[in-house]
Amino acid sequence: VQLQASGGGLVQTGGSLRLSCAIAGPNFSKYAMGWFRQAPGKEREPVGAISWSGGLTYYADSVKGRFTISRDDAKNTVYLQMNGLKPEDTAVYYCAAYSGRLKGLLRAGEYHYWGQGTLVTVSS
Repeated sequence: VQLQASGGGLVQTGGSLRLSCAIAGPNFSKYAMGWFRQAPGKEREPVGAISWSGGLTYYADSVKGRFTISRDDAKNTVYLQMNGLKPEDTAVYYCAAYSGRLKGLLRAGEYHYWGQGTLVTVSS
């Protein structure tokens, strides 16, 4: 299973970006998917997650109401729509896949597969 994140870039405060994570491999629809981010000098932190069915989503408090996770199983892709971006959202964003049942935000170590990361920079 391989994941490829894309869509990062430079945006001004208050702007929007949509990140994509394409997954190659069998049974994509059976994986819960998560987004994480890691700012310089900080630990990787969960941003949000979506269940394999798409019926459940979970978000970190810091992004609730601004970020939205969705998935398109026909395209084997999960998205992270980011609105109202703030300078503190600046980080490398990673997508990850989890083969179990999603129950809230999981720790990074619980995910089975990772993408390579895409950089999001929010200027003030």
